Amino acid sequence: MDAQELIHTIALTQVPGIGCVRGRILLQAAGSAVRVFHDRRYLAQQIPGISRKLLALLDCPQAIERAQREYEFTVNNQIACLSLLDERYPKRLRECEDAPLLLFFRGNADLNQRRIVSIVGTRRPTDYGRQLCESFMRDLHELCPDVLIISGLAYGIDIKAHTAALSHGLDTIGVLAHGLDRIYPSVHRKIAIEMLQHGGLLTEYLTGTQPESYNFVARNRIVAGISDATVVVESPVKGGSLITADLAGGYHRDCFAFSGRACDTNSQGCNALIRDNKAALIQSAADLVEAMRWGSPNERKTSTPERQPSLFPDLTPDERAVVSLLEKGGELQLNTLLVDANVPIHQLHSTLFELEMKGVIRTLAGGMYRLA
Repeated sequence: MDAQELIHTIALTQVPGIGCVRGRILLQAAGSAVRVFHDRRYLAQQIPGISRKLLALLDCPQAIERAQREYEFTVNNQIACLSLLDERYPKRLRECEDAPLLLFFRGNADLNQRRIVSIVGTRRPTDYGRQLCESFMRDLHELCPDVLIISGLAYGIDIKAHTAALSHGLDTIGVLAHGLDRIYPSVHRKIAIEMLQHGGLLTEYLTGTQPESYNFVARNRIVAGISDATVVVESPVKGGSLITADLAGGYHRDCFAFSGRACDTNSQGCNALIRDNKAALIQSAADLVEAMRWGSPNERKTSTPERQPSLFPDLTPDERAVVSLLEKGGELQLNTLLVDANVPIHQLHSTLFELEMKGVIRTLAGGMYRLA
């Protein structure tokens, strides 16, 4: 993506009154951020009923000026700017209606890695919570070494998830509530630097953004939307972890929680998620891998009989594409199909429904699909 397109995409995030949802509508209608700012007549034709007041907001030269400064910072500091229209943008997150228009990323991880898990929890964990994180990462690496771990680089379970992931050979990404010109809290700087070589740092915020409380709430949607599953390790009855769990459910992502004693404050939130069927109970990494059907590629290949496309002569091109993925991968989770098929989620849901009605596929627990 060229410099002017990136500058205008950054600028679109800085126009007061636009926001992620409106900005996405404008960006997709115009096909480019440059055209959003410089061809408002075209936008009026493409979006019936769009108000002149909204279009007038785009007359915002200060947003362009701010974007130019930010772009120079990204170039000078080897930071990737990922527009919603960029193929490197996280595909899982793109399907969320309120996904950021632009992400700033520094690191070496693949944001579209095949398996991604978010770990969240209280900022005041007990020894029980810290031990859970440690054993979970150790066992997860043994069972599924290609998993990418996401958390928020905050105190407590977040930083324990990052450090445990690194110590057991898993890449990990921290989603920040501020720009990439700082690390907050500063005591986590050493870990953050190590993560740049084994994962990375990700944010939607420009430099100079203060780590205000509402930014942490907003960044939780990235933590929930970028992954296949969210795991809550420890949480009181109220907190950011439960917000992230609710967001994951709203995005049709799997959510899991470790239970604890009823009298333990830090287990009340997890227990409530399980009680209210907002999260599935897990006691180990093996439980997660089994629920997500993340067996080894060799196990999938040998356990699934080969099928010839000629067995399904009456399929549409979209249906044949899904069948082909299931033939190669065996049992696949919805989000894996979404990434590999590279189609909008509503289109994939429709295709899967038709295939199920035709008796070609079966739906399994944990949002998994396989050939019937």
